Amino acid sequence: MGGVTSTIAAKFAFFPPNPPSYKVVADELCGGRLYIPEVPRRDDVDVLKLRTRRGNEIVAVHIKHPKSTATLLYSHGNAADLGQMFELFVELSNRLRVNFMG
Repeated sequence: MGGVTSTIAAKFAFFPPNPPSYKVVADELCGGRLYIPEVPRRDDVDVLKLRTRRGNEIVAVHIKHPKSTATLLYSHGNAADLGQMFELFVELSNRLRVNFMG
């Protein structure tokens, strides 16, 4: 019975923004490289579409720092919006001197 309760609680607690504050576009001039038009374009950022085990598609950003010796993985299930979090991710990468995957 605990599994049913947690599933119902998750549905009430997870409110993804609808519509999201961003969209993902392929740049045909750069070989189909993905980018988010609502945020500043950077050469050190890769925008990725990842497929989960359940077949859902999620968007991730990988921010590369030139002096990094580690990668920080920021994973969330609380409906944080990637478009709203992007600048924070870039700032964390710069301040901590790490690669950042969010």
